[in-house]
Amino acid sequence: MTPSVLVVEDEPAILELLRVNLVDAGYEVRAAPDAECAQRELKQALPTLLLLDWMLPGKSGLALAKELRADARTRELPIIMLTARTDEADKVAGLEAWVDDYVTKPFSPRELKARIKAVLRRRALESAQEPLTAGGLRLDPATHRVTADGKAVPLGPTEYRLLRFLLARPERVHSRTQLLDQVWGDHVYIEERTVDVHIRRLRLALEPFGQDSLVETVRGSGYRLASPR
Repeated sequence: MTPSVLVVEDEPAILELLRVNLVDAGYEVRAAPDAECAQRELKQALPTLLLLDWMLPGKSGLALAKELRADARTRELPIIMLTARTDEADKVAGLEAWVDDYVTKPFSPRELKARIKAVLRRRALESAQEPLTAGGLRLDPATHRVTADGKAVPLGPTEYRLLRFLLARPERVHSRTQLLDQVWGDHVYIEERTVDVHIRRLRLALEPFGQDSLVETVRGSGYRLASPR
């Protein structure tokens, strides 16, 4: 089955550039000029991947991404945000909406195609994972639910991805740079202290359940998920 990409872009010249290059790469391309049209397209059929411009007439691409992540039907849809915004705060906002990657204009078609392949490859590996556990902590990738001794643990999207990465690699120490590359994406340029902020948020979320000690700081090296004591 031919993989499909829904491109949500209101600039005709950029849309045509994307269409030509994606068709050449073997993708079926559907297009929408704004969020409302994109939602109609998504109701008809889900694409393999959504390529979403941030600045759209009416509802922004960021707002649409957040809505899609809140809907069970589109929660797992791979999303790449396409934007001219370069400020770190904007990148963090995009990542908080749980987009899979962030491509800044101007971009090379070759780079974009490589990003799409990388996202689809990473998603395929993640979707094959079984539930991950550590002591009383359990993360179910199929439902995006995290529980501690059967009780639901509320997590933000970034904290969920961070916990999922650590649970899949217990006892391994990961530097901040490695976590940025693997959890946020290797093309995202934000400060390493961003990792510390989300580690703190993750620990605070786990603390009421007595699971915060699982996330250990390895001084001078980074973080790891420790085996339950």
